[in-house]
Amino acid sequence: MKALLSLSRFIDRLTEGLGRLVYWLVLAAALISCGNAVVRYVLNTSSNAWLELQWYLFSAIFLLCAGYALLHNAHVRIDVISSRLSKRAVIWIDILGTLFFLFPMAILILWLSWPVFVNAYVHDEMSTNAGGLKVWPGRLLLPVGFFFLILQGVSELIKRVAFLMGLIPDPTETHEISAEEQLALDLLKERGELT
Repeated sequence: MKALLSLSRFIDRLTEGLGRLVYWLVLAAALISCGNAVVRYVLNTSSNAWLELQWYLFSAIFLLCAGYALLHNAHVRIDVISSRLSKRAVIWIDILGTLFFLFPMAILILWLSWPVFVNAYVHDEMSTNAGGLKVWPGRLLLPVGFFFLILQGVSELIKRVAFLMGLIPDPTETHEISAEEQLALDLLKERGELT
């Protein structure tokens, strides 16, 4: 189990690094979106390539950060039910959900999307929009994103099994504070209400 926990830590570091790298795509997408709007309304011109680049960036953010959201336990949960269950029951639900829902869905999408990417790459497929971009980079995001989601799913599965074996503390507990909580703490310190 020690080797599996080392693998889990490696996957977590990889996912964390990818998530922090993809943060910058949010800024790029916002700047491109603003630039498109300014050019369209001020200069009365437009480019399909820039619009499609926005779509690619949005897709990259969504697909490449799915594993990051799983790592930080930020996916949607039905707290009305899980809040009434014991911690072990919630962990078992996570394990079964990963094995019977996350893995089959992610593996199927990865499997089905790979030939679509290969076809677009081999045929050098272009957008049907005038002045559009090549299609294959956008198509590549789907299998790559689901590959990283599967990897993070493996890590989460390892951590939950290790928790049930009593080897690690609860992997669902977050010890990080949100940006809003940090801001509140900083304001309290500034006012001298917190030391």
